[in-house]
This record gives sequence, C-alpha cells and structure tokens, in this order.
Amino acid sequence: MEYLILEIGLALALIAAAGILASKLRISIVPILILTGMVVGPQAPHISIFDFRFIQSAPLIDFMGRLGVLFLLFFLGLEFSIKRLLSAGPSIIRTGILYLVINLTIAILFPLVLGWPIKEILVVAGIMTISSSAIVAKVIVDLKRAANDETEIILGLMMFQDVFVAIFFSVVSGLVLAGSTSISVIIISAITALSFIGGFLFLGHKLVPKLDRWLDIPSDETFMLVIIAILVLVAGFSETLHIAEAIGALLIGLVLAETDHSERIEHLMVSFRDFFGALFFFSFGLSIDPFVLGGAVWYALAAVLLTLLGNIVSGVWAGRKASLSYRASLNVGLTIISRGEFSIILATLAKAGGLMTSLQPFAALYVLILAILGPLLTKESRWVYNRLRPLLRWPKLPDKRKLRN
Repeated sequence: MEYLILEIGLALALIAAAGILASKLRISIVPILILTGMVVGPQAPHISIFDFRFIQSAPLIDFMGRLGVLFLLFFLGLEFSIKRLLSAGPSIIRTGILYLVINLTIAILFPLVLGWPIKEILVVAGIMTISSSAIVAKVIVDLKRAANDETEIILGLMMFQDVFVAIFFSVVSGLVLAGSTSISVIIISAITALSFIGGFLFLGHKLVPKLDRWLDIPSDETFMLVIIAILVLVAGFSETLHIAEAIGALLIGLVLAETDHSERIEHLMVSFRDFFGALFFFSFGLSIDPFVLGGAVWYALAAVLLTLLGNIVSGVWAGRKASLSYRASLNVGLTIISRGEFSIILATLAKAGGLMTSLQPFAALYVLILAILGPLLTKESRWVYNRLRPLLRWPKLPDKRKLRN
C-alpha cells in the first residue's frame, strides 16, 4: 500500500493539531477530534502526495481506534474497583431500570409520533437510548471524576446498558435482517451477558492474590506486554460472546484495580490510553459524511432535545434514589448524554436491512451533536446546575472562592 505510513503520519499530525487547539481553548479534546475527522475523509482533497481522504489507511485507523476504546474503558475500571462497584449493586439495578424506562419510552414515542414504520422505530429507539462508553470514559478521566460518588452509578449504568444491548440488538437485527427473531435467542443473549459479567467479577475478585504473584514481573517491558495481552484477550473473548469488547476491557480493569500493581499499570499504560483514545475519536469523525446531514437537521435537533431532557430527568432521579446530592445527580445525567458507537452500528444495520435512507444522516448528525455537547455540558455542569437551580428549587452551591479560602 503506497504512502500508507505518510497517511498515518498525516492523521497523527491532524490529531496533534486538534490537541493543541483543544488545549488553547481549554475544552475537551473529544469534540475537536471528531470535527477534525469530519473535515477530512472521503470528501476531502488529494493534494500531491498528501491524501486527506485516508482511503488506504482507514482500516488501520479504525482498528487502532477500537484499541482506543479498550484502553479508555480499561483505565476507567482501573481507577475504580470491584468492591466499590459491587457495593452499589442494588442502586445500579434500580437506576438502570429507571434510566431505560424513561429514555427508551421517549425514544420509542419520538419516531412513533412521526409515523415511521415499526422497524425504523426500533432502530431509532436504540440509537437514542444507548450512551457511548468510550466518550463517557474519556470525559470521566479527563475531568478527574473517577473518585466521585456518582461515578459508580455511571459505571453501573454502562454495564446495565450492555446487558440491554445484548438483548435489544439480537431482537432488532433479527427483525431487520431476517424479518423475525427467536425468543430462545433473546433469552440466551441475556443469560450470557449477565453470566459473563457476574462470573468474571466474582472469579476476578477471588484470583486477586494469585494475580499479585503472577504479575510480580521485574521487567517493565515484559510487564507491559503481559497487561496488554490480557486486556486484548479478555476483550476479544467477550466479543465472541456477542458482548461489547469495551465491557470486557472495563471488567479486566476493575479486577486489576484490586491488585498491588494497579499504580504500576497506570503509570506504564497511560500513554497508550491517550494515543489510541485520540485515534478512536478521530476515526469516529472520519465515519461521518458532512454532505449527507442536511436533510436530517430538524429530526436530529428534536431528538437531541428529547435526549437531553430524558437523560437529565433520569440522571437526577436515579442519583437522588441513590442518595446522591442534586449536583452529583445532575452529573450522572450530563455524563451519559453522549451517543456514539452503538448508534452508528444500528444505523449501518438499518442500511443493510433496506430501511429508510434518512436514518443514516439522522443518526450521524444526532451522534455528532451529542458527542460534542455531552463533554462540554459535563465539564460545565456547575454552570448548568446554576441555570436549573432557580427553576427546580435546588440548594445553592458553595462559592468556589470561599472553598479555596
């Protein structure tokens, strides 16, 4: 493949420029990377030896982006712990059901009111309900909120959503591609997802003492290779069970967080997280064609507003049920607003099944807006809280200047 290395170098230069711009603007790098990827891609020019279309390198960039999702979720688990997650088990179940009931209802009613067919309604329901694990993980790490009280609820919601995805995707793919689906397949998908997550956490917790001994490796190089091998193998195994590989990465992070080597792992692997994570958001932007978005603007904007409403209501309600403060509860709703990889997968499924052609630009624009808006609103959650506080009669936040003094 001619000039493959040059194309990868050009992509890395654009990613680096996006990082510099985000640093100067003091905002999350995520929306800048997505927009950078959108600007280039198949519709971009080919100037001499510089091919901004990234045709040859697209599969490699996409693969490295998938590794980025693994590292992002792995680190999120690493900065958490199994004990902390399990202690929040009952709250996770309650908040997960509450979140899905509110957001899935909104997501079904929206296309139903528009008069769309049943298959399209189900696809849109999935697009509008499931959060982006990669973006959520990146935002939590960037804002240094892994230790916050609300993070255990957010992580629980990510796992709860994955169990839902395993069931939902089997139903929708069966209807869209084959015209039918089997009840037994749905039940097996649900049992498999629950068994894998529960069994992995249980066995991982029991094996922590042995992991401490096995990972007592003097060489940093060998230690790093072992950790990467474990991460990719576990993620790959979860994928074979039709469970998102990102959840496998999150689970192994939760297990290794219990070991005596967690700080060493974080020190050696943080560069991989930042490098491959940036490639994921850039490749995500590459997948969006800006020239097909125009016809879906009003549908996408309406869906965005409904999603904002549904996530804030369900997040605050779920947070309060878990005895969190109003501010922490609002953080739950804002952090999980971003939509991403699963929404794009559903849009691709709709295309393969010959559904409405407007679903692809709708999904792309909807995901783009929320992928940009989610990190920004999460970062400015204090500002959002102060805007909503008078309307909802929430308590006033302490003055930052008084806290510093």
